[in-house]
Amino acid sequence: MSYEVDKKIATKSLQENTAYLSERLGVKKSFDVIQLDVEYAGREMALFMVDGFVKDDILHYLMKYLSELTPEQIEEHTLEKLLKTYIPYVEIDKTDDLNTVVQTVLAGPTALVIDGIDQIILIDARTYPVRGPQEPDMERVVRGSRDGYVETIVFNTALTRRRVRDRSLRMEYLQVGRRSKTDVVVCYLEDIADLSHVEDLKNSLQAIDTDGLPMGEKTIEEFISGRHLNPYPVVRYTERPDTAAAHLYEGHVIVFVDGSPSALITPTTFWHHLQHAEEYRNKPIVGAYLRIVRFIAVWASIFILPLWYLLAKHQELLPDNIKYIGIEDAGQVPLLVQFLLIELGIDILRMAAIHTPSSLATALGLVAALMVGQVAVEVGLLTNEVILYLAIAAIGTFATPSYELGLANRIYRIILLIFTAWLGIIGFVVGITGWIIMLSRMKSFNVPYLYPFIPFNYRAMRDVLFRAPMPLKNRRPPFLHPQDPDR
Repeated sequence: MSYEVDKKIATKSLQENTAYLSERLGVKKSFDVIQLDVEYAGREMALFMVDGFVKDDILHYLMKYLSELTPEQIEEHTLEKLLKTYIPYVEIDKTDDLNTVVQTVLAGPTALVIDGIDQIILIDARTYPVRGPQEPDMERVVRGSRDGYVETIVFNTALTRRRVRDRSLRMEYLQVGRRSKTDVVVCYLEDIADLSHVEDLKNSLQAIDTDGLPMGEKTIEEFISGRHLNPYPVVRYTERPDTAAAHLYEGHVIVFVDGSPSALITPTTFWHHLQHAEEYRNKPIVGAYLRIVRFIAVWASIFILPLWYLLAKHQELLPDNIKYIGIEDAGQVPLLVQFLLIELGIDILRMAAIHTPSSLATALGLVAALMVGQVAVEVGLLTNEVILYLAIAAIGTFATPSYELGLANRIYRIILLIFTAWLGIIGFVVGITGWIIMLSRMKSFNVPYLYPFIPFNYRAMRDVLFRAPMPLKNRRPPFLHPQDPDR
């Protein structure tokens, strides 16, 4: 079956229109695609719909209303009378393109084909199976809203608009994927956002040439960001409507993808991935403390293992008063191999936790802690110091607000550890320098990834390091080039 996008113009013949739609929709091949032949007001009609996508009560009401019509009521100007008078529903449209009808029906709306009319009426009386807007597991807060995005794009845009009652809020609709025709919405504040970035983003989305988006927003990110060998994310994911609203007011552009509970925030810097809603749900001094603690945890997750390995292998670098940092018994297995084994072990445990039912999660933790960790030390496979510092690094990884950034930091930590084991202090310095150079050369939609550290901006860097009181945040981030820089 071909998937051409050329128009197929409807005719006034009901048989021709229904035959084409039935063949293209696979009515006789798919049990859930329904063709309902009816007759109202003396005219033959046909309804095309997908079972499970239709609100039965609304469709029953419309069918009952149509069944009460007489031939005289729609004898003249039939289409106009049906659209404006006799089909009392809000979301209704018409088209003369049968291929558009096919795509629309597969997306959920119902198509009404009428004999003698060369236009198809589209009734958007659809519903999707959806879970409740529960608090996201990845972005929990002690104080704050408990709602989160779900897999239905209309629900997500409504949750966002509820918090952004701005007349300039725009939700622009696109479809991506030759076969899937996935619904995508670009959301921004027209009076604030950089409209050139909005256009670039829409052009990038429209240029995506693929069958479908089975992985939703993650597939979108790979198409619009590139850098497939670079693990660091250039967009930020969020499942919290309040977080998305806060970024909209700054001048960011949000991308929603139907079927995905996460929204993409563009553009973002490295520092955006270190922010968390919890910092803004507390008093400024408490939020500033939480941010500093979070930064310490993130830096520890990256550097503490390579640094300790360097000091353990080159104890001449240690002053006498901190010689205890080193290792007394390195064991039979080389330190580097121990670190690589335990890094792999942590990832294996993480994967096992994902695939383990919640009722068995406690048992998995006991197995990991007692049977693997303790026995590995007793048999000499690992040393206590290795487990201690790897545990500190793992906690720092889990404390990273962005899951994607945490995984990228873990990969870099392994690379830096290998460089340090290979070249010693030179490898440690070269590894860190190369990391900074790599990040400084990155851009997220023409925005420097390390801004405001590189290029340096004192005021913006101060806001990154310390959580400022909201009354003092009276300027939008300059790197976004907002049309209205004042809050």
